[in-house]
Amino acid sequence: MGSSKKLDLEEEIEPESGTILDDVDDLDDVDDLDDLSLDEEPSGNQVLQSTSKRVRMIFSVMASPNRIDILRILNSKGPLTYSELKSLAGFKSKKESGKFAYHLRKLLRQSLVALNKSERRYTITNLGKLVLSLARQIEERSIIESGKMYVRTSHDSIEEFDSQKIIQSLVREGSLPLELAQKITEEVENRIYKYQTAYLTGSLIRELVNSVLLEHGHEEYRHKLARVGLPTFEVQEMISNAENVDNGVDGLLFKTGQIVFSEHLLTSTLPKDIADAHLSGDLHITNLGLWSILPDAVFMNVKTLIEDGIDLKGKSLGVCRIPAVKTLNDLSSALSMIIALISKEASQEVVMDDLIPLLSKHSKDLPELEHKLVDSFTTSSTTVGYSKMPAVVSFRIPLGTDQKIVKTVLSAYKTYTKLTPIPKLGLVIDYEKGRVTDVSQILSEIITLGGKVIFAKHNISQKGIIYPKNTTSTVLHLGSLSINLPRLAFESNKDETYFRARLALLMKPALDSMALRNKSISNLIRLGVSPILAANTQYMQRSTVSLVINLVGLQNAVYGILGFKNDKEGKEILYKVIETAVDIASKKGKKDLGLNIIITMTESDGTERFVALDGGKYGKNSVQQITNVGLNPNLAQRDPSLAINNETYSQGITLDIDTLLNLTGKSAEIIECDKIGKTLNGGLLIQIMMPKGTDVSKIKKAIEKSSTITNSFKPVIQVPTCGNCGFKDEKLVDKCPACKSTYII
Repeated sequence: MGSSKKLDLEEEIEPESGTILDDVDDLDDVDDLDDLSLDEEPSGNQVLQSTSKRVRMIFSVMASPNRIDILRILNSKGPLTYSELKSLAGFKSKKESGKFAYHLRKLLRQSLVALNKSERRYTITNLGKLVLSLARQIEERSIIESGKMYVRTSHDSIEEFDSQKIIQSLVREGSLPLELAQKITEEVENRIYKYQTAYLTGSLIRELVNSVLLEHGHEEYRHKLARVGLPTFEVQEMISNAENVDNGVDGLLFKTGQIVFSEHLLTSTLPKDIADAHLSGDLHITNLGLWSILPDAVFMNVKTLIEDGIDLKGKSLGVCRIPAVKTLNDLSSALSMIIALISKEASQEVVMDDLIPLLSKHSKDLPELEHKLVDSFTTSSTTVGYSKMPAVVSFRIPLGTDQKIVKTVLSAYKTYTKLTPIPKLGLVIDYEKGRVTDVSQILSEIITLGGKVIFAKHNISQKGIIYPKNTTSTVLHLGSLSINLPRLAFESNKDETYFRARLALLMKPALDSMALRNKSISNLIRLGVSPILAANTQYMQRSTVSLVINLVGLQNAVYGILGFKNDKEGKEILYKVIETAVDIASKKGKKDLGLNIIITMTESDGTERFVALDGGKYGKNSVQQITNVGLNPNLAQRDPSLAINNETYSQGITLDIDTLLNLTGKSAEIIECDKIGKTLNGGLLIQIMMPKGTDVSKIKKAIEKSSTITNSFKPVIQVPTCGNCGFKDEKLVDKCPACKSTYII
């Protein structure tokens, strides 16, 4: 052992001082290869003898469960340090250190394990992997020969196969009669033993059961037993491409969970005709994975929440209670927590009212108040959302109230937009009782920084959905369902009456599915899944719930497919389509469902999907001819940066800034906006499109003008942002001046 030509084991193993080999219960009687030099060249006869002895030694290694376990650990979790490997192998006491050192030495001598001396970490060798594979094959073959079968369950355990569990599952999950369940199980069991599989999995057994059910014509039972989830390949692909998943580990877990819930919604929750309508493109359901779990939009009173405090009762484990506010510091921390928590209780947006009266109580030091607001806004925005586009939390700012507080809030929000590449907070500027001109300068600056601002003479969401009049309670909007009007028009052979009839026929089952959604979300809120909504205010008992149906591509359908012109006759048809939808919603909502149903024309993430599906079904040329048809057909040609609608159907109404500045309250475009807005009972999104780099002064003129001729509008401007360092400027084009990165978003 002292020769330099020998394997120096003492350098490779670091057993703790003072340990001995007492109580080692599986030591081998086979001699070690101490006399085999690693450097000497053996003779032919010695080679045969040495090879034979080496094989015997390797089999002696396999005879020890402890050594097999060490190989398995290194194969799955290596490289590992001595202490890490010792702990994972179960040799945790000092008394067992000698035993562990003995087994590790055996593995090293046979080159089944190697030590990286520079890193002081042990790894399994290729020979070790071969031995481990052979051990596994021997184990599985012995199981087969014994006649036993084992199942790797979905509960992280291995259990002996028991056919009674299949029978129980068929009766419990599939509602099969006992006699039929026994018959199906018997056939499945015969196939399992025929295949001679050593280790079964729960998913494989389920596949066999479903196959047998289909062969016997029991589709209704098979459907109930379907498994939702991801194939192994897709999971691996997701892990391999994790850099494309937003929000790190949380985003990865959410994405996989969303896929499961999406599949469950389409296969088990929604009526088949509605699921098929979504898949085919007749309608679009946004956020499939959240559809049965969260409302889309929530209107609530922030003053009540903060002043009264909220007891979350352990439902949000990181926060037990938000106490009532007594100081400015209390206000700042409470506001930050509430924004962060409530943003996870809606899939799209939350609108909070009464921020101004809340702040008025803490307005003695306005600079300090502004500083605290900036802290609250920025801190709350660090919370990870569910997806790349998390729910936007907006504050309604009623003009005409405490002007000092209003300007303090706007100044704080401006600082927040400067600090935040993509803001998660927004502003709803209510100009019903105030003048936009008083704050137009700072709001224009906020818009150029990418701030999310919408203007209205009432409370409204960022998507243009209105808050019901004469309502003081919390309002939940359940929407995320958009109807593809061009698809209905294509299917109507240019028959306007038939077109509206198809709309009515599609709306009825869609509303039934929305009622199911309302029931599911209400139950989850009552169970405390959404702790803010479930808190001491009893929102589901006091709140107003509205089901929202969004109309997409109305102008494309009427003017582009049905063949009407954008004249008096065409506009009347436009209004009749909206009236049909509103009438169906009103009658079915009150009579059949007892729910408030509203019709909107706003944004939808399904428009590009509609265009793609319709292009595949009716031809790309046919669809392209109508995608730019609308109230403002030349919008894209005026400026390339305004070409938002090039490959989408119309969403609400869009006006470019130059057109707007030349309009009056009596202009045909404004009259039409007003008429459509009044015909709809849920809200109309009017977007003012502004080219990239539009001057602040021009934006100021546009929002001042819009406030005098419209009841609501939303300025939209592309603000280039460096995806590397977060720098943003309307003049940013190809390269970031701060970090020189070309990654511009």
